[in-house]
Amino acid sequence: MKTWTLLPLLVVLLAGCAGKTLHRADCAAQLDAAWRELDIAKAEGFAGTVSYSKALALLTAAKTQQQVEAYSGCLRRAERARFYIRESRAGR
Repeated sequence: MKTWTLLPLLVVLLAGCAGKTLHRADCAAQLDAAWRELDIAKAEGFAGTVSYSKALALLTAAKTQQQVEAYSGCLRRAERARFYIRESRAGR
């Protein structure tokens, strides 16, 4: 009798864990692209700009969110970081 009451609970818990995959691939792709762009900006000599520093901080936060499976926040921060990287390369 107990197994029949625990089975639905187990199914709900497993379904909750599986639901955290939304934006997982997008987060990883944005982070990879942003890190590549950041390396290019550094090689071009823009590593000292304020925009570069903001981008680096955002990428660090995005990577942390990726590790704790907060993919929507990771995606937002990675996209903002890419904006600041573009600003850095433009000299702003």
